[in-house]
Amino acid sequence: MNLPNKLTVIRLAMVPVFLISFIISQRVSFLAVPAMVICLICYAVAELTDLMDGKIARKRGLVTDLGKVMDPFADTLSHVTYFLCFLSYGIMPLWAFVIIMWREYGILFVRMLLAKYAGKSMPANIFGKSKTVLYAVTTIVSIVFICLMTFLPGAAEATWVDGYYIALYILYALSAFASLMSFVIYIKDVFKSKALSGMTR
Repeated sequence: MNLPNKLTVIRLAMVPVFLISFIISQRVSFLAVPAMVICLICYAVAELTDLMDGKIARKRGLVTDLGKVMDPFADTLSHVTYFLCFLSYGIMPLWAFVIIMWREYGILFVRMLLAKYAGKSMPANIFGKSKTVLYAVTTIVSIVFICLMTFLPGAAEATWVDGYYIALYILYALSAFASLMSFVIYIKDVFKSKALSGMTR
């Protein structure tokens, strides 16, 4: 296994650690602060390895079939896990989570079909790029909010909380919209290219 794929494995390993730490932070009051610190570390490591694995793979010519499948799977697993935590915390609308979850696993399935039967992938569209940026911004803003609620006693009664909730709702709505549109356009491009026309049915 080459270096980029090892970095992706590290990113995958951070996901369950983040999830378990988040659950502990919400269920065990005296461990809330250290558990959230671990969540922050896991998120930082996951994002750093995500940036590094792609750059290293392209720069050193280390792009592999395993990496083409594992990298988007790691992205999907991490995003869905983060959003599941935000949903359970009560700051993410259920409808937005459902749209994003369906989109992530739907497009992952189509990409696997393309990799197996067409030997190629479709380029990201403008909504796909916007979705990536919105996911990152929304995740960071959500984690900051949860940290403020955890680290600052009495923060829940602060005057800025209502405005923060509104900002979060807008970010989740934009993320869901960009996610849905990117999927629709992606599927449209797949049919237009006839990349799966040779697949037996």
